[in-house]
Amino acid sequence: MDPPPETPLPRAVLEAGRSPRDIAVDHGRRGPDPRLVRLVPGFDAPFFQAGLAGYSDGPMRLVARRHGCPFCVTEALLDRTLVNGGKGRRKEDPDLLACECGTGDLDENRAAGLEDHPIAGQVMGTTPHEMAQGAAILAGMGYEVIDVNMACPVKKIKKAHRGGHFLTVPEEASQVLEAVRAAVPESIPCTVKLRRSFDDTPEMARNFDRIADAAFDLGYAWATVHGRTVVQRYLGPSRWEILADIVRRRPDRLIFGSGDVWTAEDIFLMLEHTGVAAVSVARGCIGNPWIFRQARELMAGRPPRRPTIGEQRDALLEHFRLAVVLHGERLASRTMRKFGIRFAAHHRESEVVRKAFIACDSVETWKAVIDAHYPASDRDEPAGIAIGPGAAGASGDVPTTRAD
Repeated sequence: MDPPPETPLPRAVLEAGRSPRDIAVDHGRRGPDPRLVRLVPGFDAPFFQAGLAGYSDGPMRLVARRHGCPFCVTEALLDRTLVNGGKGRRKEDPDLLACECGTGDLDENRAAGLEDHPIAGQVMGTTPHEMAQGAAILAGMGYEVIDVNMACPVKKIKKAHRGGHFLTVPEEASQVLEAVRAAVPESIPCTVKLRRSFDDTPEMARNFDRIADAAFDLGYAWATVHGRTVVQRYLGPSRWEILADIVRRRPDRLIFGSGDVWTAEDIFLMLEHTGVAAVSVARGCIGNPWIFRQARELMAGRPPRRPTIGEQRDALLEHFRLAVVLHGERLASRTMRKFGIRFAAHHRESEVVRKAFIACDSVETWKAVIDAHYPASDRDEPAGIAIGPGAAGASGDVPTTRAD
């Protein structure tokens, strides 16, 4: 995965306006938008973990929550897979880990920190009928929010007429949104994930407006908008100024922002520059659950702490333990290889550790990397490196995520 490009906008905002710390303290004093708290009790901070295909499973979400993440979104779940009870549907139960990871009953396990709530189940598909069926299934599984993905930019999604493709067909998008809202109980908020446009043509920009406004007219609680077009995928900067215009033209609507959020400071720069109500942290939180703790530290007026070697070790081991419960040891070892590569960005010898994780081919080799580079004796040693754009290296060995 190529390193994310340096984004000039946050630096320009920083030079022209208030510091991220001052912005964060203001948000700490005010608290989140009261509409969020009413809609989703527990959504107590203006940021959350996005849905990331191939990453944001139960283990990643639980580790993020333990570091201060108030709300999570699942990776996009195909409506047809849900309807047909296909492979993996059991693993989409938001209470699965709480049931199987601890001892005692469900409530006791939740009290022990195995609570994957509040959470949005994100559904993606093609036809209104199947999307409605899939959304209803998720609603019955205990998700607090149902999120409709109309943003995914990967090519196979376009061929299947899903995700970001809907930005080219606003009438079809509206039919899907209407069907989903009708199928989900009124007590459960429905939301939509969009990109700012399919491409940079005026026609596609108008399509975005038609779809976003239709969603709100149908009673959708909020729209999360990525500042890149579908055609851009992950290339080029996220256009925060366009997010600001989208918010400005809808002063009474809840708009969340996404794109080019790599540090805790970026969260507050986006809030300040765009006026969004909350920030979706996507690729910036892979292997970096501390971004949520650091954001809370900034809101409390404290400098954000880098994770110590011991904190990194604890997070890696806990993530692996949860992954084994959910996926089994064999699959967990493959899953944790890609996470280890991203966690390595925080290590004082990041490139050495990254290469060591790349070479892992079994549970034993993965554990050997932990013991060699994250020794228990170094629990309080500082990491010596800050996470940010490009920190994971430029190698193509890191799998590309499909959401941000």
